[in-house]
Amino acid sequence: MEKVYTENVTDEDVVFYIRCPFFISENCIYGAEESEEISMRLRETGLTAEELKAMTDKYMVETYPRYDFVAERAEGMYLYDEKGNAYLDFYGGVAVNSVGNRNHRVIEAVKEQADDIVHTFNYPYTVPQALLAKKICDTVGMDKIFYQNSGAEANECMIKMARKYGTDKYGKNRYHIITAKNGFHGRTYGAMSATGQPDSAVQEGFMPVVPGFSYAEFNNLEDFASKVTADTIAVMIEPVQGEGGVYPATREFMEGLRKLCDDKEMLLLLDEVQTGWGRTGAAMAYMGYGVMPDAVSMAKAMGGGVPIGACCARTEVAEALSAGSHGSTYGGNALACAAALASVSEILDNNLSENARTVGKYLRKKLAELPHVKEVRGRGLLVGCEYDIPIAADVKWNALKRRVLITAIGDSVNRMTPPLTAEKKHVDRLVAAMREAIEEAAEEQIVKAG
Repeated sequence: MEKVYTENVTDEDVVFYIRCPFFISENCIYGAEESEEISMRLRETGLTAEELKAMTDKYMVETYPRYDFVAERAEGMYLYDEKGNAYLDFYGGVAVNSVGNRNHRVIEAVKEQADDIVHTFNYPYTVPQALLAKKICDTVGMDKIFYQNSGAEANECMIKMARKYGTDKYGKNRYHIITAKNGFHGRTYGAMSATGQPDSAVQEGFMPVVPGFSYAEFNNLEDFASKVTADTIAVMIEPVQGEGGVYPATREFMEGLRKLCDDKEMLLLLDEVQTGWGRTGAAMAYMGYGVMPDAVSMAKAMGGGVPIGACCARTEVAEALSAGSHGSTYGGNALACAAALASVSEILDNNLSENARTVGKYLRKKLAELPHVKEVRGRGLLVGCEYDIPIAADVKWNALKRRVLITAIGDSVNRMTPPLTAEKKHVDRLVAAMREAIEEAAEEQIVKAG
């Protein structure tokens, strides 16, 4: 039996236990003993967990290393497997589940919308499209929005918008865009080409990439300025490099890019797919820097778990896209817009960005106290923990054994993107598990080296 830690069970826990027989109290660090029962959802398929895994492996193109469990349900800060074991979720669906797993406001919005319209074509007006467009534009300080289905698509839209704006206003050669080394903007062709990782699996084997991109060193204003040519129309970066090791932009860098773009009549494009909607302690990360972009992409937390993305821009830039120049069959899907309106409203109404600031500061402090930690970086609840030895992958898997979910970025960085509803008690449980995971990984490395 694995280690279990419990505190007093609340009345809320008891009510939830009655509703869900596989409930594991939120006061448990590593989860509880495995149940012999098979969950109802898995039973309804007539398959065992192993048969379901085998079916998945047989028919799906796999590009991710699978965890050895079936995700059956989720609630708040926890994900539950087919045996009822609870996993403390500091993965957050890769920064998607910012309002918490299975947020009830999002669920109700989806149910209500599904009773009316799930999807229609692009020509009729729909209520959720209009309400969400106003909500987002008013919040982020932009004039127009174009709906997409993912972060990569949102970035494709932003790239196309910038290039169309450049060629319309300045001539056919104003298409060049400067992005950051080690940045990440997605895996579709334009977004992949904008991603400053030419030697990584993101680009390897997919040459030639889309031309017209140059990569400059992140947080190095001089390097960005040196890449500007007569053909350059935009600079495109993430305010925090999430996949590149969790490196936040400095204020001087952000302010310098804005001035550089103004001086050279270029656009400042910000990829806020991972940083947007409260993650860094502000509604959008650029608000924390006091810098306004010309266009911004968003996705992930925007939908509360339902696929949706968007590109927002000021009017002059947005109107470069005209009939036939860009489109999306599912973009602005009524169900997705209803979910996004609920998710965005939940973040704003409950000031989850403030919670991200407070709990994120506490998380960074506690992580810095762990053994082998070289540096802790991030803003809000987008946090990277770098070690002095290459143990990040081992720490991730060791944490999983303790039923704690985190991810690894490269050899030496673990990243945490929990729901923005995380509390200090959840941080304490995470850190307790990570301490053991780090110590185990370090010992294993010593044994291998010996």
